[in-house]
This record gives sequence, C-alpha cells and structure tokens, in this order.
Amino acid sequence: MAELPALLHPLIVHFPIGLIVTAAVVDVAALGTDPRSTPRRAATGLYLAGAAALLAAYFTGRSEAALVRIPGPAHAVVDEHWTWALRTTVYLCLFALGRLGLVLGGRLSERTRWLPVVAAGLAGVLLLFQTAERGGRLVYEHGVGVSAPRAP
Repeated sequence: MAELPALLHPLIVHFPIGLIVTAAVVDVAALGTDPRSTPRRAATGLYLAGAAALLAAYFTGRSEAALVRIPGPAHAVVDEHWTWALRTTVYLCLFALGRLGLVLGGRLSERTRWLPVVAAGLAGVLLLFQTAERGGRLVYEHGVGVSAPRAP
C-alpha cells in the first residue's frame, strides 16, 4: 500500500490532456456555429473539467516527486517540467474561469468575438504539450518513476 501515492500522478496526468485537447478540437470544429450552441457550452465545460484535472495532476506531481528516484541528469528536466507545469496550470485555470465568465456574462454573442477565445485555448494546448513532452522525457529517457522488473 505504500506504493499507491507514487501511482496517482501517472494515473491523473492523462485526464487534463484528454479533456483540454478535446475542448480545443470541439472549439475549432464549432467556429462556424452559433456562439450559444451546444458545442461551445460543451467546450467550456471540458476546459473547466480539464483545469480541475490539471490542478490535481500538478499537485500530485509536486508531492510525489519526493517519492521517486531521480537520477542526476534528470534533475534539470524535472525543474523544466515543474516550471512548464506551473505556467500551464495557471494559464489554463485562468483561461477556463475567464471563458466561463465571458459565457455567463453573455459577452461572446458574436462569432467574431470567439476567434481570440479559440486562439487562447489553442495556446493553452501548446503549453500543455510542452509540459507533457518534458514529463515524457522524465519517464522514457531517464526512467523516473519506473521500477525495474523483478526477477522471478
């Protein structure tokens, strides 16, 4: 049971990726639709759920870093991953809340006003990919959080 906390971050981290990328795809696909359409509301909900999952991924990653062995050369990548994770989490949480405020306030009633919002969401996806790329390097290049197979 002592190993369970070390498993939370890898389990959680894929949820924000899936939710936020799906939100951006729905947003781009809905560019030609009415600003009050169901896909737009769905994208807003997906961004909010993705931001919440991103918070969980960020905090589990930070707390579990002390539980895994980090080889010397990986420390620089860990620092980069933490920096990108913080930037991404702050940006996408503020974006999701700001988007919700604009939607609830009725400020996005025209199609042309959605273009900067969609572009801002795509910028968040780029931040997310930068963070994920560094996390992937930690696992696949440096073996962080990966245990060696046990002999039978």
